[in-house]
Amino acid sequence: MSNIIVVFPKIEDAKNIKNLLIRHGFEVLAVCTSGAQALNHADHMTEGIVICGYRFADMLYSELREELPDNFEMLLLASERVLGNCGSTGVVSVCMPLKVQELLDTLNFMFCQSSRRKRKRRSGPRERSAKEKFTIEKAKKLLIERNRLTEEEAHRYIQKCSMDSGNNMAETAEMILSIMDM
Repeated sequence: MSNIIVVFPKIEDAKNIKNLLIRHGFEVLAVCTSGAQALNHADHMTEGIVICGYRFADMLYSELREELPDNFEMLLLASERVLGNCGSTGVVSVCMPLKVQELLDTLNFMFCQSSRRKRKRRSGPRERSAKEKFTIEKAKKLLIERNRLTEEEAHRYIQKCSMDSGNNMAETAEMILSIMDM
């Protein structure tokens, strides 16, 4: 995820942050001075990080956070006094005056966390088709009848064979059916 949107009320501040990030290998896709501009850019991206100040001409950072799509994270750059009054959950913050290494470390951490969540979403269990479910149930019934196993034992047997062979459970169930039907 390298979609970064920088939002500050003063364009000079936004450009300075953008240039700093580019010098350190980050890709900044948009520089904005209002929350509405940031939301417009975010609508054209699937995910990203918004790096922003506390207040814009049209809204506060908290209002922008509420309006951002779910796959966006926010990094708030503000003074310690302002951060002390902020109670927003889901917003990462870095205290001003800005320490470059702290900003870069925080941004790298956010990218790592985002990557980890993305992998976790992708690697979740997939839904079995009706045909696969039927094949597994049929193999379990055959194991129950012929080997006098309980339903749970038959399921575990198919599961273990599946893990040992590196095949999914439906493929393993098909092999069991083809071997036992002979």
